[in-house]
Amino acid sequence: MNAPPRGRDLGLMSCHVCRLVTAWTEEPHAVCPRCGSPLHARKTGSITRAWALLLAAALFYIPANVFPIMRTQSLSSKDDNTILSGIVELWRAGSPGLAVIVFTASIIVPMLKFIILGYLLVSVQRSSGFVSRQRTKLYRFVELVGYWSMLDVFVVAILSALVHFKILSRVEPLPGVVYFGVVVVLTMLSAMSFDPRLIWDNRKTSQ
Repeated sequence: MNAPPRGRDLGLMSCHVCRLVTAWTEEPHAVCPRCGSPLHARKTGSITRAWALLLAAALFYIPANVFPIMRTQSLSSKDDNTILSGIVELWRAGSPGLAVIVFTASIIVPMLKFIILGYLLVSVQRSSGFVSRQRTKLYRFVELVGYWSMLDVFVVAILSALVHFKILSRVEPLPGVVYFGVVVVLTMLSAMSFDPRLIWDNRKTSQ
């Protein structure tokens, strides 16, 4: 079964800003007739930017897990929790469902994003035409789940605002949550920088 034609095969291209479909052009200074934005057949420097952002996110992921993200204070105790220790505390406190949700959003989802984006970038750089449709679905999956990684940041922010009763009890955000927030933003930017159309530039006709 032959693969469906690409926009390039049909002499068409789209604007990166307003998504208007226009006639294919190789002119370096071509602009969109609707919004005036520059027209590019592919995002300029897509792979380089995506790699840089992904590697930066991987570096920030280390302190995000090592440093505590939240401090819980009461009259009798003061506890600093990292992501993993916070998950363990939720489980021990009788909230296994919430612990699983936080573990999925804070550990599994970021790791999946690192693996999938790395795989997509390597496959494009190697000019692989293998399973292009499945790789495109993987990219859409990364886009879909990207925002859910912010769950830990939201939890800390909400607890800091609600659990604040002066000397009786309070929750304070710690540096770990900042690093984790940076990881989420960088992985989202990496996914946005990657041009999924590169996947189809070396496709096999059997796909």
